[in-house]
Amino acid sequence: MDPEGLQLLLPPTTLAALANSWLQEDCPGLNFASLVTGSAPSQAVLWAKSPGVLAGRPFFDAIFTQLNCQVSWFLPEGSKLVPVVKVAEVKGPAHHLLLGERVALNTLARCSGIASAAATAVEVARSTGWTGHVAGTRKTTPGFRLVEKYGLLVGGAACHRYDLGGMVMVKDNHVVAAGSMERAVLKARQAAGFSLKVEVECSSLEEAFRAAEAGADLVMLDNFKPEELHLTAATLKARFPSVSVEASGGVTLDNLTQFCGTHIDVISLGMLTQAAPALDFSLKLFAEGDTPVPHARRF
Repeated sequence: MDPEGLQLLLPPTTLAALANSWLQEDCPGLNFASLVTGSAPSQAVLWAKSPGVLAGRPFFDAIFTQLNCQVSWFLPEGSKLVPVVKVAEVKGPAHHLLLGERVALNTLARCSGIASAAATAVEVARSTGWTGHVAGTRKTTPGFRLVEKYGLLVGGAACHRYDLGGMVMVKDNHVVAAGSMERAVLKARQAAGFSLKVEVECSSLEEAFRAAEAGADLVMLDNFKPEELHLTAATLKARFPSVSVEASGGVTLDNLTQFCGTHIDVISLGMLTQAAPALDFSLKLFAEGDTPVPHARRF
């Protein structure tokens, strides 16, 4: 999927509302620093100081649009960053540039970090010859989910279900609340209708069989050791070839290859959104003819 085209997924009204809420959070009252900078027309350069994948341009744009500033990009969405590199220029009133600076950098750094982790995970998985889906999870930051799910897509991963309405997932707590696996899946199928899939979290082959027999479209084999995972998936698919299998729980970039296998359709990693380090960007105001290059970040 072309990362440049992914911005079409983001409704302008939603982008504007998010940008406004972030700016409101950062400056809900008086902006005392604006008296220091004044409102003279100014320009700033956005620098990338750590390697990774550029992601989050639409959010960066939306923030500065709220502040009547204009952004000119030098690199497309999804670019591989080799520091130190000039990524964009922003022009506008000095006090507005600095009002949006930290909010815009935080958003871009976080989104790019997730895209970078996702791209690495996909590359690692593909190196084994596996062709399934590397996916994120719903382990996202409250209020920041759209940015994080978008970052996964830019990195080449699947975002899994966006929210509770994206798919009906039956987990262990749902089974306990419903009284049995069969009753839980039956109710899930009724709720899903014809338009949604039903996925069931299972911790054993017996549970996987019961879930498939009850009508699950996907079975999540949760917290299986790799050697147990592949045998269970093969046994399940031999009996229910149309059921998709997701591996989840304890998957990291270091052990991802162990989960890739013929009978695994999806591998989900919560760490892509929970543990991806943010990339390092800086926004520096400059005078005409003077654009000093910052130092690269040392890891």
